[in-house]
Amino acid sequence: MPAWTVYVVFGVIIVLLIVWMVLSNKKRKKQEQDAQNLINAVGPGNKVKTIGGICGIVVEVDNEENTFVLETGSETAGKSYIKFDKQAIYQTDAVVDAKPEVKDEPAEEEQNPEQEQGENEGGAQTEEQPEEK
Repeated sequence: MPAWTVYVVFGVIIVLLIVWMVLSNKKRKKQEQDAQNLINAVGPGNKVKTIGGICGIVVEVDNEENTFVLETGSETAGKSYIKFDKQAIYQTDAVVDAKPEVKDEPAEEEQNPEQEQGENEGGAQTEEQPEEK
């Protein structure tokens, strides 16, 4: 076996490793962004479970300090309020608002109904005749 084939095999392996690393990095970044969006979507009234296992309802959110206040307990046993860092959220029922999709096509390319009526089967436009009254 010629010596250059060993270099080709190593080159292919290195390229595959680089591609795998890039793709896994993109997936990780997307997961982190989704998790951050979910944490930012938490607001008063959302149910939350913390990483410590404490469950309750969010009463207040402070975005400057990146914290929230959690109400736990019941009316009969007594309620307590605990302040947590937002990163302590393990589970929540908050829903991330769906962003409206942006069209890639400019609006100028769309035809209005009058132009569509003026086209014949060949795709060429014909002159519109004024209506006679």
